[in-house]
Amino acid sequence: MTRTTTLTSVLAGAGLIALTLAFWGQPLICTCNTVKLWVPTVFSPDNSQHIADWYTLSHILHGMLVVLVARLVVPALPFAALFAIAMITGVAWEIIEHTEWVLGKFRATTINQGYHGDSVLNAVADYFWMLGGFFLARALPTLGIVAVIVAFELIAAFVARDSLALTTPMLIYPVEAVETWQQQINPLANPEHQ
Repeated sequence: MTRTTTLTSVLAGAGLIALTLAFWGQPLICTCNTVKLWVPTVFSPDNSQHIADWYTLSHILHGMLVVLVARLVVPALPFAALFAIAMITGVAWEIIEHTEWVLGKFRATTINQGYHGDSVLNAVADYFWMLGGFFLARALPTLGIVAVIVAFELIAAFVARDSLALTTPMLIYPVEAVETWQQQINPLANPEHQ
């Protein structure tokens, strides 16, 4: 796979995400008409609207998990095939995430009950963050990948009260004790945290 082919494929994936979400009515940028590098709380209406937020970690982990699973299951998989898997799953998630069914699941069962989807900017940034995670994992030994995954999950879980490992089960089978724990730092539910 040449650099030109790789870059063309990456940009095509970003373009497909951007065009699909724009066609579906997602805003290009935050409706606040600003662009921020980082949004520090999952409870802000700015969450999932800018370049990075606590969910950026889960997108980085997505790319890392592609590499980790391949190393464990099909270690001889060529780079081109592995990279294609990362790009296809990255694009697919960003599009599937914005279907009414998935948005409804997020609103009904997770910490993000007011979630209406990402801005186009955020979804495309999430895709690039995922690719960053892919390349980071390619440069790390297997134990290094596992260590980064565990560290990111623990940091996100304890600081933001949400992570890939918390969101996924909550979508499938919400647990009231987890929801209560997550909401303890919600400034809308607990004014003392404002």
